Amino acid sequence: MEQDTQKIVEEAEAEAAKAADSRALYEVKMKFLGRAGKVTALLKGMREVAAELRPAFGKKVNELRETLEAKFAALEEKLKKKEMAAKLSGEQIDVTMPGRRRAQGTLHPVTRVKNELIDIFAGMGFEVFEGPEIETDYYNFTALNTPADHPARDMQDTFYLGEKFLLRTQTSAGQIRVMENKKPPIKILCPGKVFRSDDDATHSPMFHQMEGLVVDKHITLCDLQGMLDEFARTMFSQSSKTRLRPSYFPFTEPSVEVDVSCASCGGKGCSLCKGTGWIEVLGAGMVNRRVLENCGIDPDKYTGFAFGMGIERIAMLKYGINNIKLLTENDVRFLEQFKD
Repeated sequence: MEQDTQKIVEEAEAEAAKAADSRALYEVKMKFLGRAGKVTALLKGMREVAAELRPAFGKKVNELRETLEAKFAALEEKLKKKEMAAKLSGEQIDVTMPGRRRAQGTLHPVTRVKNELIDIFAGMGFEVFEGPEIETDYYNFTALNTPADHPARDMQDTFYLGEKFLLRTQTSAGQIRVMENKKPPIKILCPGKVFRSDDDATHSPMFHQMEGLVVDKHITLCDLQGMLDEFARTMFSQSSKTRLRPSYFPFTEPSVEVDVSCASCGGKGCSLCKGTGWIEVLGAGMVNRRVLENCGIDPDKYTGFAFGMGIERIAMLKYGINNIKLLTENDVRFLEQFKD
């Protein structure tokens, strides 16, 4: 028995000495003192030892266990101190070295312009309403007086999700939801993503719009232009002016295209405005009587105007961006130019 226990101690010491870290030492410890270890196996074999020899046998095995536990504890303490020293050495900081500068992020130009637009119109009393991006045909087209054969319903322009649902092509759908549930006076902005099957240097299948709606008594086209003049002066320059050109939209009558005097040349004519001195920025008009009637508003008592602009387009004009895809490529070299 003496020889057996001494052999186990020597074997344990030899294997423990090879352990490079506390994890390896733990595995060696389990090999000898674990449930399936060699010392445990000796205890299980006591049933084969003669009854009169069992007390002495048990005492020897317990002494062996205590000896090994002491040796493993001493080695474990030594390894932990070594590991801690290595960890502290690796985590040392040289305070004399120059610090690492972290690049400061900035808002995306579309987000910057969106926030600026909201601030401008909020200063004129507008509230913000955001409708769902998945709309019904009724809210996106029918309630906005869009006939069934209108080109805007063409499958090449609209992403349909079945017969009834589609990805909204304009945030004007949110205006209908507001007019159905709120009585005039109404003064709201509807910003958000819209989707159209269109893709080139100035168009994207997903972009952002900002729609505005005012409904009250005695609202005229002059109110619309006065508000848009204030918008242009705040967004572009104090010398900016607007002009209205006749156009057609099914949900407004009369309808207008709105141009802003070119901020780059001051209206004299340049490559940006193609020599005209004006740049088209949005569409607008007086809310069509049928749209008001569809929403349960008396068109003989109330009038209103609506306008809609592409936020990417405003951002491109404001910052001189010539390709809309730059706004979605997430190129840090491009985006970091918009830091304050």
